[in-house]
Amino acid sequence: MRAIITGGAGFLGSHLCDRLVGEGWEVVSIDNLVTGTESNLSHLRGHPRFQMMRHDVSRTIEVPGPVDYVLNFASPASPVDYLKLPIQTLKVGALGTHNTLGLALAKKAKYLLASTSECYGDPQVSPQPETYWGHVNPIGPRGVYDEAKRFAEAMVMAYHRYHGVDTHIVRIFNTYGPRMRLNDGRALPNFVYQALSGQPITVYGDGQQTRSFCYVSDLIEGIYRLMHSDEHEPVNIGNPQEITIVEFAERIRTLIGATVPIVFKPLPQDDPKQRCPDIRKAVRILGWEPKVNLEQGLRLTLESFQQQFAAEQGH
Repeated sequence: MRAIITGGAGFLGSHLCDRLVGEGWEVVSIDNLVTGTESNLSHLRGHPRFQMMRHDVSRTIEVPGPVDYVLNFASPASPVDYLKLPIQTLKVGALGTHNTLGLALAKKAKYLLASTSECYGDPQVSPQPETYWGHVNPIGPRGVYDEAKRFAEAMVMAYHRYHGVDTHIVRIFNTYGPRMRLNDGRALPNFVYQALSGQPITVYGDGQQTRSFCYVSDLIEGIYRLMHSDEHEPVNIGNPQEITIVEFAERIRTLIGATVPIVFKPLPQDDPKQRCPDIRKAVRILGWEPKVNLEQGLRLTLESFQQQFAAEQGH
């Protein structure tokens, strides 16, 4: 089997490259390295079944030879990145999805879109089932990411219905693990970076908003099962264990053994108050549920962050 993984040098894309190479697949990673980094894939360099291409998928994609699967993970995914790159985010969601679907159609390949829980916006229903249509501000600052992914889902379904492409859509909820960037801007790397560098930990709003965190190996397992399923409509993959942001900050502080204070700042516009997946569909059709609890996952992740932090400090 031969797979194209766009965004292959990113946090999730690189773990997916590992999984498919480990399963005996040939893998071609395509990434323009705007938010991904080659070091995420350095351990695969020189592997006979792995290849890296540096390319922007918003432009036409040409891959010689047969392709069995196109997995589209190309997009900035952190608010820091997509607020800094709003037009590129919209383009990769629209043009990148169009180009990758065109490649799948031309190669008669299966297709998987990495979509997001951001499709639900600031939800009025919790936990969020796949049948919930969301509560999104299309013209707010976060709309560039939310609407790019909602448009991408619509295009994937159009290619499935009109062209008969065998497509799959995973709605990814907050995921964490090794290879996240320390300056990524999301809650976990922010808290860890601040605690390690002796800065106060910044919590936005009153800290009572909730998130649920899924360890990366659990997410990749869910995606792998979805790839092989007959399900074409979106499937939530995430960990339904909710935790408040302030409790999460305290958890990080304790694990690191930092004595820094927690400080509160105003909540950014359209920041969701709740984010929790209803995973009953994944349990039913994929036989999947998360295995790694927050305590285990955080210990594994902190080790990787501490190495990154030491490298940044020149130690």
